[in-house]
Amino acid sequence: MSIDRISTTLVHKVRPPVTSGTTKAPALVLLHGRGANEDDLLGLADFLDPRFFIVSARAPYRFEDGAGGYTWFGLKEIGSPDPQQFGESYRFLVQFIEDVKTGYPVDPDRVFLLGFSMGSIMSYAVALTKPALVRGIVAHSGYIPEHASLQFSWTQLASLSVFVAHGLFDPIIPIQKARRTRELLLQTGADLTYKEYPIGHTISEESLSDLSQWLEKKLDVPADMK
Repeated sequence: MSIDRISTTLVHKVRPPVTSGTTKAPALVLLHGRGANEDDLLGLADFLDPRFFIVSARAPYRFEDGAGGYTWFGLKEIGSPDPQQFGESYRFLVQFIEDVKTGYPVDPDRVFLLGFSMGSIMSYAVALTKPALVRGIVAHSGYIPEHASLQFSWTQLASLSVFVAHGLFDPIIPIQKARRTRELLLQTGADLTYKEYPIGHTISEESLSDLSQWLEKKLDVPADMK
């Protein structure tokens, strides 16, 4: 099936569902980490539920360090995003998700985000401020951006499902950040699954298998239920 890409706030690639049904497909938006691009997480597509209409987005800023690629925001230290770039990326991403819902043949009530590292930080930013925008998120190797200028909807997360995955030996974003995220989410009504793995700052076969099974199970739950 050939799909014309919509004009929106973020450069992206799409992969239509492998299996199609009589209803609109659920959508999975992939959000890469710092220094990568829209191709980075697209390689996961073959390991994810074939019912998904997959959209892989590119962060808006050039990453000048190392091998290039793109980034969602500048970073002085872990937990301190550049406020201007973070705010602009957040606005771009919110609009992007809204455009995906209206511009592609997807079910607007079954939109999920899968973010790695900075991409998971952006996933939290959107889902915790606008929980009605997405059904759930997979946040791998990231953290909730508590100190950003965002208004989190802590009391309105009952319909949100969250899968948190993090490496015990992550040298980039320490495991304590994930445990803080768990602490924050346990105080809400969100449907939380939390997993730690004996890995560094990466996605392992085990974490990929777990998150894939989690997504599959969530697709089998009606949109108005957890």
